[in-house]
Amino acid sequence: MQPTKITTLISEELRDAYIALWASLTSRYPVGANVFERDWDALIILDTCRVDALKEVADEYSFLSDIDSIVSVGSTSREWVANTFRTTYTSEIRGTAYVSANAFSKRVLKDRNFPADRAPVNWKVADADDFLLVDDAWQYQPEHPYKHMLPEHLTDRAITVGRELQPDRLIVHYSQPHSPYIAMARREGRELKPWESNPFKCLRAGSVERETVWNAYLENLRMSLDSVSVLLENLNAERVAISADHGEGFGRWGTYKHPLGSLQPNVKCVPWATTTARDRGEYEPKFKPRVTGEQGDKDEFERKETVEHLRDLGYL
Repeated sequence: MQPTKITTLISEELRDAYIALWASLTSRYPVGANVFERDWDALIILDTCRVDALKEVADEYSFLSDIDSIVSVGSTSREWVANTFRTTYTSEIRGTAYVSANAFSKRVLKDRNFPADRAPVNWKVADADDFLLVDDAWQYQPEHPYKHMLPEHLTDRAITVGRELQPDRLIVHYSQPHSPYIAMARREGRELKPWESNPFKCLRAGSVERETVWNAYLENLRMSLDSVSVLLENLNAERVAISADHGEGFGRWGTYKHPLGSLQPNVKCVPWATTTARDRGEYEPKFKPRVTGEQGDKDEFERKETVEHLRDLGYL
């Protein structure tokens, strides 16, 4: 066996051992700040939003100011879901509606597929039935060419849920700014370029400049924030928090994405900004795939499977 292959094999084994140890410990004693320990009526999660990224665009949005940061309980969405919705917070969860564009909401809360399940873990996670509602909105999104739940569709679902159920707490989990970076392609009416569909593969290979990928990432963030602004004008919530499940590595310390067990600050630390929302009643949601709390119309809207959705986002 060649030395490089031996080195790679050893590195992979060490990584697997670290993940097993990390998952075993943190499934029992999470590292980070659980959002249920904070005061909010509505929580907006921007998938992979870094603190510095939100600060860079903050001047463009009147609802963003005094951006603080917290340590996330996960460095992947699956870890964040598993460590956020722990049975410790079942009483709060019972009054919570969770509207998600992220397939890990279903994979963890409904399919009971937890991080690093082969390790000696002890996940104590609430079941989807413990919630007021878990709406896997990504399963019912209208077809479009970019393999990403569009933020305006999620905003429509969140507005409908907020008006119909008036939950004690509402969590809205956007897919953006997570890759693929579709914002510029949508605006220009074209197909995705390689560094938009697989940004970190291209960045690692050196086929694109970091600034190019970073700007595409910021455009995805702006796309989601534009939709958040609509949500804030069509939702009644005195205390709204804007945060993320985790950040994104972008090559620092050799981390290009957001692997499980990462302690890289840009991955583990996430923004925390607060604002307020008031329903002006001037907007009527267009995306109505199903009646809140029911199984829905599966004939009109094609149901996406979990694996397909995660593959579209580069997880598989």
